[in-house]
Amino acid sequence: MNTLNVALIQTTCKENRIENMHLLEQQIHHAVTQGAQLVVLPELHNGLYFCQTEDLTHFDRAETIPGPSTDRFGELALELRVVLVISLFEKRAAGIYHNTAVVIESDGTIAGTYRKMHIPDDPGYHEKFYFTPGDPDFSPIKTSVGTLGVLVCWDQWYPEAARLMALAGADMLIYPTAIGWDPHDDEDEQQRQLDAWRTVQRGHAVANGLPVVAVNRTGFETDPSGATAGAQFWGNSFVAGPQGELLSAAGGDPEVLIAAIDFNHSEKVRQIWPFFRDRRIDAYHDILKRYRDQERGKG
Repeated sequence: MNTLNVALIQTTCKENRIENMHLLEQQIHHAVTQGAQLVVLPELHNGLYFCQTEDLTHFDRAETIPGPSTDRFGELALELRVVLVISLFEKRAAGIYHNTAVVIESDGTIAGTYRKMHIPDDPGYHEKFYFTPGDPDFSPIKTSVGTLGVLVCWDQWYPEAARLMALAGADMLIYPTAIGWDPHDDEDEQQRQLDAWRTVQRGHAVANGLPVVAVNRTGFETDPSGATAGAQFWGNSFVAGPQGELLSAAGGDPEVLIAAIDFNHSEKVRQIWPFFRDRRIDAYHDILKRYRDQERGKG
């Protein structure tokens, strides 16, 4: 497949799971009518972003894989003959929970999973309370529409994760996301954060010579504890090509965003910008250290 039509479901999530799932199904149906062969949903799309607080009752939201959501989305993928990337709160075992992306093949089967590796812990984003980091394996998932390098939200800031997915043969990088502003931030600070988010991911596209798909939720969600002013998820989902060029971009409102990805262009870009060829793999040993002590360079 040389060209792929991908749809990004930028949506406002609801607390009521049944209503939320029904809305997602409608949006996926719409995406397929627009020619989508691959549909990507935002992070933890089955409900509100519960990680704004630390609350033991939220563990009841978790589900197994396979489980109810993979069964339901699997039936939908088979019905529409489309590949889906969904995002779930996974109960792997007693006391072990993950933030997990699942790729569902167009025949309804599970093609693979990726468990979020980088887990944030910031005001309003208490993910370390809920999620165990995934096992250290940045392996892309092979599907009928290409080999998908699926990562999740906070992973999108780390060039190491993107590079390892690319080196393992990913045709594209995909980031289901839930990121927003603190409503108390002024407009300048909000713009700086949004620009940084776009820039770092477009940089991954350039550095690795492959497309990047980033899909965010949108809308305001209150902090039930009242400890923060809540989160204004900023949307702005986008698809970038292998030179960082924007192929399609959304604003801040709910939207089904469609983009055409040309895999032949990725190959041509890697020919003129052969970053993989010129990597000095013999000189990168210190990348495995937490921090390189400055004393080493003295004398």
